Amino acid sequence: MDTNTEELPMRTGRQQGWPGRWGQRGRLVKVLVIGGCVAGLGFVPSAAVATPGSGVSGTVVAQGTSPGKLKVKAPKGRTDVTFRTITVEPGGSTGWHTHRGQLIVVVKSGTLTRTLDDCSVEVTPAGTSFIEPSGTKHRHIGRNLGTEPVVLWVTYLLPQGSELSYDADAVDCGKKK
Repeated sequence: MDTNTEELPMRTGRQQGWPGRWGQRGRLVKVLVIGGCVAGLGFVPSAAVATPGSGVSGTVVAQGTSPGKLKVKAPKGRTDVTFRTITVEPGGSTGWHTHRGQLIVVVKSGTLTRTLDDCSVEVTPAGTSFIEPSGTKHRHIGRNLGTEPVVLWVTYLLPQGSELSYDADAVDCGKKK
């Protein structure tokens, strides 16, 4: 045995100043492996992540198209959401009223004629939808001036605990003209 040799402590690659276990080559291999895995994901069919439904059915009860962009504003705080069918018989009306939140309305059948607070008149036939604004400045009355019932599908977005509507004084449109 040679007694003139001294034992040197064992040093790792990092301690010797190498960038990693495999050095620069190791980094390249790691990047290529990760890149290959990501590229391989592109070949996996997208249906593999989707699951078909079962035991579920749905029925479209009413559908309407708005004349323009709908601007829906939910009330601040907790909101009561109510879905309701309203039928206005020929010659009938809703009476003047307001709402504390917005309504999304689809006219399923018939033609609804609404007179608004400024005495303007809006006619909405079957297959259309509209937003009814909230607040006391937006009082209105809905009338059925036709010969068949008007059927409305209405979604109410009201502050928690609000009534669906509040009676309002009639507007005298004869004086406003």
